Amino acid sequence: MIAERGTRVLNNVQAINEALDLALAKDERVVLFGEDVGTMGGVFRASDGLAQKYGEKRVFDTPLAESGIVGFGIGLAMAGLRPVAEIQFAGFLYPALDQILSHLGRMRHRTRGRFTIPMVIRAPYGGGVKTPEQHADSPEAILAHVPGVKMVIPSSPERAKGLLLAAIEDPDPVFFLEAIKLYRGVKAEVPEGYYTLPLGQARVVREGNAASLFCYGGMVEVCLKAAEVAAREGVELEVVDLETLIPLDTPTILASVQKTGRAVVVYEAMRTGGFGAEIAARIAEEALDYLQAPILRVAGWDAPYPPFSAVENFYRPDARRVLEAVRRVLEH
Repeated sequence: MIAERGTRVLNNVQAINEALDLALAKDERVVLFGEDVGTMGGVFRASDGLAQKYGEKRVFDTPLAESGIVGFGIGLAMAGLRPVAEIQFAGFLYPALDQILSHLGRMRHRTRGRFTIPMVIRAPYGGGVKTPEQHADSPEAILAHVPGVKMVIPSSPERAKGLLLAAIEDPDPVFFLEAIKLYRGVKAEVPEGYYTLPLGQARVVREGNAASLFCYGGMVEVCLKAAEVAAREGVELEVVDLETLIPLDTPTILASVQKTGRAVVVYEAMRTGGFGAEIAARIAEEALDYLQAPILRVAGWDAPYPPFSAVENFYRPDARRVLEAVRRVLEH
């Protein structure tokens, strides 16, 4: 049992590094590769020390060619390995969309189950640290529209470690997006040793009865801050960390809405066509009779993410914007 294990305080990067280390040690089929993943240990040092420990046949660098990285991984998976590919930033995934849309999620169906693609594609996403253009993109809505894949976006070190190990064990392709702002901005007690957490399950990280905040990744921290402020005014908000977007844990979402009667969906991608619209649609389809106010979204603006600039503070959702939406649903 995880509860019986010892723990250590780690940040997200350290927890991810530990998960990769454990996966490589446990299963010789696991290989790790990507731009600067080997000798350098990754731009965020998520694979630091692993090339030296496991050798260049297990952990290695690739050319700057995202389509080649994903296509190479698909081939390795079909050959019986369990590849973990790192895309340096999620905004660099776009050249690989042909491999992703045409092959990654279709192979099980295409081969009538004879082949699966047990591949994990890791990528840092999102803003909060004033990066250059395309380094802060949040492309989860694009990736969620790929049939046959799963998508995980953890919000804390202990969840990141267990979910990453579960993703590596999974028989199908998994996108594993990691919020850049949380890499070193959050620390927590992380169980020692090898453990997995179930994919496809959301979790209530704060109980409440006034309204439900639905979020994932870097926005969980924002929603928890908003809930703390609201609590000082006697308003108890429920915060639901979705964790896995595909498959989405609809029952947990609906149970929270049935409890509070109000829903605010928070994500940092641009508002139009964002994954929050899918969450809102499921609530409207299956819990409309429980709603006491319209479903509201708090998201990025319909514009490119601002690079290198304090303007980022106005683009990325914060606790103030979340609380404004909460007041609107409470006053309805």
